[in-house]
Amino acid sequence: MQNRGLVKFFAVIFALVCIYQLSFTFVANKIEKDAKKFANGDFKKEVTYLDSISKEKVFLGQTYETVKNNQINKGLDLEGGINVILQISVKDILKGLANGSKNAAFNKALADAKTNQQGNQDYIDAFFAEADKANLKLADAEIFGNRNLDDVIKFNMTNAQVEPIIKQKVQESVESAFKVLRERIDKFGVTQPNIQLLGNSGRILVELPGAKDVDRIKKLLQSTAQLEFWETYKVDEIGNFLVAANNELKKTEVKEDKIEEKVATGIDSLLTDKADSTKVEINPLFDSMVAPGQQGTPYIGIFVAKDTAKINGYLKRPYIRSLLPSELADVKFAWGKIDEKAPDAVELYALKGNRENKAPISGGVITDATDTFDQMSKPAVSMQMNGKGAKEWEKLTGKVSQQGNAIAIVLDNIVYSAPGVSRGAITGGRSEISGSFTVNETKDLANILRAGKLPAAAEIVQSDVVGPSLGQEAIDNGMLSFIIGFSLVLLWMIFYYGKAGFYANLALLVNILFIFGALASFGAVLTLPGIAGIVLTIGMAVDANVIIYERAKEELDSGKTVDEAVNYAYTWKGAMSSIVDANVTTLLTAIILFVFGTGPIKGFATTLIIGIITSLFTAIFITRMLLDWSLSRKENITFSTAITKNWFKNLNFDFLSKRKIAYILSAIMITLSLISIFTKGLNQGVDFVGGRTYQVRFDKPVVASDVTADLTKVFGSAEAKKFGNDNQLKITTKYKVDEEGEGVDKEVNQKLYDGLKKYLPEGLTYEKFVTSYDGKEFGVMQSSKVSGTISKDIKTNSIWAVLGSLFIVFVYLMISFRKWQFGLGAVVAVAHDVIIVLGVFSFFYTILPFNMEIDQAFIAAILTVIGYSLNDTVIVFDRVREYLDYNSSSDFKGLVNKALNSTLSRTINTSATTLVVLVAIFIFGGETIRGFVFAILVGILVGTYSSLFVAVPIMTDAMSEKEARRMAEFKKDEDDDK
Repeated sequence: MQNRGLVKFFAVIFALVCIYQLSFTFVANKIEKDAKKFANGDFKKEVTYLDSISKEKVFLGQTYETVKNNQINKGLDLEGGINVILQISVKDILKGLANGSKNAAFNKALADAKTNQQGNQDYIDAFFAEADKANLKLADAEIFGNRNLDDVIKFNMTNAQVEPIIKQKVQESVESAFKVLRERIDKFGVTQPNIQLLGNSGRILVELPGAKDVDRIKKLLQSTAQLEFWETYKVDEIGNFLVAANNELKKTEVKEDKIEEKVATGIDSLLTDKADSTKVEINPLFDSMVAPGQQGTPYIGIFVAKDTAKINGYLKRPYIRSLLPSELADVKFAWGKIDEKAPDAVELYALKGNRENKAPISGGVITDATDTFDQMSKPAVSMQMNGKGAKEWEKLTGKVSQQGNAIAIVLDNIVYSAPGVSRGAITGGRSEISGSFTVNETKDLANILRAGKLPAAAEIVQSDVVGPSLGQEAIDNGMLSFIIGFSLVLLWMIFYYGKAGFYANLALLVNILFIFGALASFGAVLTLPGIAGIVLTIGMAVDANVIIYERAKEELDSGKTVDEAVNYAYTWKGAMSSIVDANVTTLLTAIILFVFGTGPIKGFATTLIIGIITSLFTAIFITRMLLDWSLSRKENITFSTAITKNWFKNLNFDFLSKRKIAYILSAIMITLSLISIFTKGLNQGVDFVGGRTYQVRFDKPVVASDVTADLTKVFGSAEAKKFGNDNQLKITTKYKVDEEGEGVDKEVNQKLYDGLKKYLPEGLTYEKFVTSYDGKEFGVMQSSKVSGTISKDIKTNSIWAVLGSLFIVFVYLMISFRKWQFGLGAVVAVAHDVIIVLGVFSFFYTILPFNMEIDQAFIAAILTVIGYSLNDTVIVFDRVREYLDYNSSSDFKGLVNKALNSTLSRTINTSATTLVVLVAIFIFGGETIRGFVFAILVGILVGTYSSLFVAVPIMTDAMSEKEARRMAEFKKDEDDDK
């Protein structure tokens, strides 16, 4: 091998770099283990401890903060934590840019854009399409040609000229939201948070490893922090209106649903044949009132909390609003913050609104906010205003002091407190929010106010919550499957190839070092599918060595010396062209998976890409160095053992003669698959149809059908399935999946808890049921939510990923082999494999005892199958091309059969090692990825068959013998010229 010294130099440098990078992971893990031991289960104490040593030098002169940032990042499925995708409301941003326009056509276009938005289409593009349908002039003064944008948008501009300006303004607002969220998260106290913008979609990905308080974090992320200060009306000012409204509502809301029945007895029974029926009058407003407001209270009444939506509906009715006297025409009604100690009741406030619906003072004047305690030693938030705000505050407090009413401090349309002012105007611009707060709530509120408000509402369209206990289980299962799979491959290589197999194993160990070192160096995230990708890479990494060894064996059998056989095997005409073609096709599908995948699937693609590259390097260079070293010591290398030396030799099976049988068998399998797909359908996961899923663990076995029945009563529609053991269920529902608001998720979690309470261990509270913590044994172990909007995008991306990979591979093979027939054979074989895998999942998902949903992980499996099947097929095609180079035989089919027989040893070896590894993952890898691995298992079995009996026969039948001879002659002439 030329440049051997240079290769050694780079290999050693790369290995040292990898060891150095991995050392940060070992040091960080030790420190974090010590922190957990010190905190003894107290997450806050653990974070505080790690923060306290962040600037201390802990390793080679590096601080803990540096060490932490350079370790291998574990994904949420290994670390536990929360992953959400937030959709910043582009609709709200557009409304703001249009200055709250009342234009009917504009508002209809906004509404229709959401309804008619296609999968993978950005909302803003859907809005522009609806605007064009309605012939809406975007530069109109009523829309975007208003005073807020008149410096960039002129009245004579066309829609095409306005659109890029609006897109830029929307993107600026999204970036502003990104900065606000990043600042909130940085102050939350989570180690290694990750926040990133997802293209121009208005979506923001937030990953918080180790985070445990789900409801608190979701509130932190979704709060727009729209802080306002409003004057309140006193009870005597609004009381007459409430009485008038109640009387008016009596006319429409009186119902005969309260019947008093008096059963007649004795002589009375002879005088009547009916029970007495009394119609009971209702008071629509006052029946929901727990207590009226009193003189001096800032609220006008306390109402039943569950009736707030009904009361809102009453007070918004036009004929009820018309009862307001002119001086109250702009009144705003707002609910108070619900006290967790008394959650069944809530105050209603009447705020002094105005035509512009603009508060006298907004949160924009707040320069600082800190969590503190009030005079009663209760948690509160202290705020400082800027100069302008201080003047307005002095003016407002002075006015309220004279009137005897109150100032409502409103955050996101909820009144947090409404203090009165008794001692005249307050100077200096300092104010305080007090009320029924916990310490954590005041900390989060101060954090939110300091970071600033979001420019628009933020809706969680996708979320995944994984408990740390489940994460540790995933690590344990992943490592066990890794060790077992790796050990089996090592043993097989020594058994089959002897000393040469031992050298391949050494190269494999170096390969593992390079993979983990690269993951650490690039800051990539290691996920459970990522571990599966590494284990799969181990099986596939053997492939390059197998190709080289099998070629060397052929050259030894032809009479060459060991040196000559090894040298030839490492040439382009020997094994290199096959290795490069096979790995490029797999690499292309892995890249497509990386581009279209998200979260754990992107982690799988990352490890697969790194694994393919490092496998090529170690097989081509490291194994070669070891072989050269062995040969320099005059060692005898035979690339086989006494047992395996005659395996697969002198094979002469006529594959092509059996192609009609194979075509019939494939047609039957495809037909059965399509029948099942179109009749029984596929078990589509929430990734594709939207919904909520919960992995819930109980302390004893439960019956899934009983749980389904109970939860259907709660949610209207729900499904529970056994997930692994008898005491664990996967629960799915679409209840309120597309509804916005920070309280919706909490409401769903509460309903889930209530519906499952009788199955849960006695004494398990809601907080313990839903919150993640170390050592958690029962309750929600993992949850996810995918809204309808994002599920359309996921489905569209998945379809494009599969179709795109097929197209790219077809083009690559057509260019590489110069004939479209090769590309056709490969693509038909891959389509064959995909349809059969889909058919198996369609037919068996109600039969087999593990999860067989069609989700993003399944698409990753399909793309892996595509890459593997192509890898197998390309090896055979490459041998066909080689035989055409050196044989001007008119027996084209004979050459193809010879190519299939000569590569059979490689095909079986690679398939066997990969299948052994996959079986190890399937058995020991855990329930979470069992369906994912099963899809790859089925795909590789079918793919091995199709590469022998579908791809090559299709290519052969598509190419006439005359064309094949002409290609052989062309290649012969081409080689003679060389």
